[in-house]
Amino acid sequence: MTRAEAHRGYILDKEMGDTEILYRDQRDYQSKYRSVIEYFDAVKIALTATPALQTTEIFGQPVFKYTYREAVIEGYLVDHDAPHHLETKLSTGGIHYKSGDTVMIYDPVTGEITNSELLDDELDFDVEQFNRQVITENFNKTVLGEIARDIDPENPEEQGKTLIYAVDDQHADMIVSILRDIYSEYGVSNEAIMKITGSVGGGNPKKVQEAIKRFKNESYPSIAVTVDLLTTGIDVPEITTLVFMRRVKSRILFEQMLGRATRLCPKIHKTHFEIYDPVGVYDSLNDVNTMKPVVVNPTTSFTQLLDGLSEINDDKQVEQQINQIIAKLQRKKRNMSPKMMDYFISMTDGKDPSQLIMEIEKSDVQEAKNRLLKYRDVFKMLQETKANGSRPVVVSDAEDVLTEHSRGYGNAEKPEDYLNAFSRYIQSNRNEIAALNIICTRPKDLTRKDLKDLRLTLDREGFTTQQLNTALYELTNEEIMADIISLIRRYAIGSTLISHEARIHRAVEKLRKKHNFSKQEQSWISRIEKYLLGESVMNIKVFDEDSRFASYGGFKKINKVFQNNLESIVLELNEYLYDDGGNVA
Repeated sequence: MTRAEAHRGYILDKEMGDTEILYRDQRDYQSKYRSVIEYFDAVKIALTATPALQTTEIFGQPVFKYTYREAVIEGYLVDHDAPHHLETKLSTGGIHYKSGDTVMIYDPVTGEITNSELLDDELDFDVEQFNRQVITENFNKTVLGEIARDIDPENPEEQGKTLIYAVDDQHADMIVSILRDIYSEYGVSNEAIMKITGSVGGGNPKKVQEAIKRFKNESYPSIAVTVDLLTTGIDVPEITTLVFMRRVKSRILFEQMLGRATRLCPKIHKTHFEIYDPVGVYDSLNDVNTMKPVVVNPTTSFTQLLDGLSEINDDKQVEQQINQIIAKLQRKKRNMSPKMMDYFISMTDGKDPSQLIMEIEKSDVQEAKNRLLKYRDVFKMLQETKANGSRPVVVSDAEDVLTEHSRGYGNAEKPEDYLNAFSRYIQSNRNEIAALNIICTRPKDLTRKDLKDLRLTLDREGFTTQQLNTALYELTNEEIMADIISLIRRYAIGSTLISHEARIHRAVEKLRKKHNFSKQEQSWISRIEKYLLGESVMNIKVFDEDSRFASYGGFKKINKVFQNNLESIVLELNEYLYDDGGNVA
């Protein structure tokens, strides 16, 4: 049997030409997963955490799905709370320059900051362009100052760690600098905040890995700022907070970024993770479709193409290679800054890209080949220029202030709206959904399957235990952390709302007072109590279904310990669990 992790199967197959074999690898064009599964003559099973249309192009339709929501509901991953939406004067109003203004321009090629000429046209930026096309240090200071209020970088053992996603390396440096300034006032070491990108240690892979290991295994850094390096492939269970300072348009990438915080971490008692979203990425992806397939590897460099060109002499093959270089140059020229254009012209004997392309197309094949090879240096400079750094980036010094810090509850704008929507849903569906009716009228009959199905139903409607409790806290300033059964009974029949932990301890204490249990029985009552602290349903089936009981012989053996009264003990315990003052009538 062959198993393949399929979530990277986004590159559809393309056959290499004879010439490309000289300088390219077939794996650049072909999905590695297809190569692997075709190599083995065996049953193939493909696994992915981020299913996409591209995956089915290679592996076919999935035969089994296990969703993130199911994993959360069954306790294998943690859920996120309602995202924090932060709005500022600039993020809501944008940045506007009038015709005739002078603006500061940052040149990513040289690193220079210069004043522009007077603007001929008006120039506008919204929050989607912040940090990418306009450097807005005051916006970053404003939102990070607010987020820092909720993060204690000196206490990762209890609060967990924070991962911040930046636009690029320079933006990551800015974020680190701002946060260090914010926390320095409170004596927090600079070591608590670190950039972890491919540029760490001058790009030395060993230094990069050391930085990742520090984030994973040591207390500091407790706040890491990254670009793409930590979006996939790392497992740091202590991550409890994600901060999005960049927009992404790929659902796949966004889910991978969220995935960094979904791991269980019992040692810090992790129950959920937080999302801070000052750039609106969470809401913006609601309407974004699954990524479209990528036909070939988009990272093919100019130097790779030129290396191939230098190796071949057959006119037809040379022409095909030249066409690829020209096509890449056509795309590149659209995003060239004025400064880069000047460099290009000076290095190609006075020709801009369009003029060079025109000359190449008019030349015979071998002459065109020699001309392109002559300009290797300019092509190398082009490929070393960042994609979004090839256009001028405006530096804004506009002042900014926080205007709103709120939670996102789906369609509900306020916590009371969310809770009212939950109440209406419970009331209107109480007699339509069997599990709801059972919870309201005879909760002791509820099974684990009933509860799982109900939680999935509520989840599809946008109601999660974590967000309901957070909404209650925002509304009442009282932290309860009730389970979903208590929440349903509160809004359906007016039961008293207490925390899940308090409900379990109270019921078990009542049971102990009613009976004179032996030491052996007391031990099993303690195990039942521990089980209920992590679950919400207790019935006799559990003793044979759950390994925590089944491994000791299941119901038959444990029943003997209780002198064949285990079923009545469980029924009595359930009476106490739901003795919450609810009005069933």
